[in-house]
Amino acid sequence: MNEEIISRNKNINRGFRKLEVWKESVELFRFVKKKIDLLTKLNSKIKSQVESSIFGVSSNIAEGYCRRHLRESIRFNNIALASLGENYSQIYTLFNSEIIDKNWFDEYDKLHYSLENKIISYVKQQIKMMKDDVQWKDDYLIKELNIKYSAKSG
Repeated sequence: MNEEIISRNKNINRGFRKLEVWKESVELFRFVKKKIDLLTKLNSKIKSQVESSIFGVSSNIAEGYCRRHLRESIRFNNIALASLGENYSQIYTLFNSEIIDKNWFDEYDKLHYSLENKIISYVKQQIKMMKDDVQWKDDYLIKELNIKYSAKSG
């Protein structure tokens, strides 16, 4: 993870980059992509499905965050969990078919399980916040920068 890139150009819409679940999902994609690219006997349709399901995890976490509403964030985090489950099923099937070796599968399973539990905890925390009527900070005012807008600025 390139922290220099992650920490630059901050704004209210890019806050998801601070989330551990987003960072781990990006790293899990990287891990899976490297292995899938090495599997020369695997047809392109299956490769595409495996990559798409794992790619969807970080994408949905980011999209849910950027919706700026707890209900939407919970919804998209649950979609991320569904994509994670889909990916597990695909990878397990490849392992069970002896296309992926046990050592690689065990490492994947460890990373997957960690991310899965973190997303579950994150969703539980968000549900508690919603029940406690905690509101998402959805204003787009950038007070700390003290920017003045005018009709003439361009």
